[in-house]
Amino acid sequence: MREIQFREALREALNEEMRKDEKIFLMGEEVAEYNGAYKVSQGMLDEFGPKRVIDTPISELGFTGIGIGAAMNGLRPVIEFMTFNFSLVGIDQIINGAAKVLSMSGGQFSVPIVFRGPTGNAGQLGAQHSQNFENWYANCPGLKVVVPSTPYEAKGLLKQSILDPDPVIFMESEVMYGDKGEVPEEEYYIEIGKANVVKEGSDVTIVTYGKMLTRVVNPAVEELAKEGISAEVIDLRTVRPIDYDTVIASVKKTNRLIIVEETWPLGSIATEVSFKVQKDAFDFLDAPILRVVSADVPIPYAPTLLVEALPNVERVVATVKSVMYIQK
Repeated sequence: MREIQFREALREALNEEMRKDEKIFLMGEEVAEYNGAYKVSQGMLDEFGPKRVIDTPISELGFTGIGIGAAMNGLRPVIEFMTFNFSLVGIDQIINGAAKVLSMSGGQFSVPIVFRGPTGNAGQLGAQHSQNFENWYANCPGLKVVVPSTPYEAKGLLKQSILDPDPVIFMESEVMYGDKGEVPEEEYYIEIGKANVVKEGSDVTIVTYGKMLTRVVNPAVEELAKEGISAEVIDLRTVRPIDYDTVIASVKKTNRLIIVEETWPLGSIATEVSFKVQKDAFDFLDAPILRVVSADVPIPYAPTLLVEALPNVERVVATVKSVMYIQK
């Protein structure tokens, strides 16, 4: 094992797969000459050349469509969005193109393509640059949606996503690119659709994904442990498909569930997980399922309001105590 940054883990995944298969290429804004907006693709132009590491104009609609067409013709594109907020410009190509081609062609065309880039809030970037669209894309049949939480997860999941025969939405976090974590020397892959039990516990199940694991849930679990509360933590890894079996098995053990995610409440992943658990494990619940999500407002710019709008450690601790009926 060695410790590397999140961005380095992504780069290793891209490099390893591109060295094996000439059909894989990277395309997006500033991925080549500038070495990537977040330096994920640093050095890749020198190794693979301009035909496989391709700078594009500021035209998400255009290069998203080019990538889908290339995938339909046997290539394996990785399309980088500078942020998934910008993917909305090309969302018609993703939803009405990539996600539906296999079905509408009667299985004649698959679309092995990865759309990747940062998601969510990254500080004071304003309402248009701080949004989470994991649940939007997860709502669409034909797509797989992956949201890694650590460098280890990022590398293994991206390698698997590149090999997947279907379109994959791979959503990172801008604030995590510099995070360090242990990654094996040897090659490995992580199965899409299989959650990870990060920590076992007995009193409450906390389900989360992406940067909420390291930024909010893990610190909250440490605070809860100081008060004798044992939380089991599940990292979904992917929000389409969702590994309901792992969540339900945990709830049957702890009898309580809260879900933490950085998105708006209506139609959230938390909503879907809650529905499935109450449907299939209602008799095991000793308390209502609760969630900790962002405020139902455009993400504010002011730092004081930003803190209030986003999930935080204090809210998670308070929510856990609520389902355990611990008085404040």
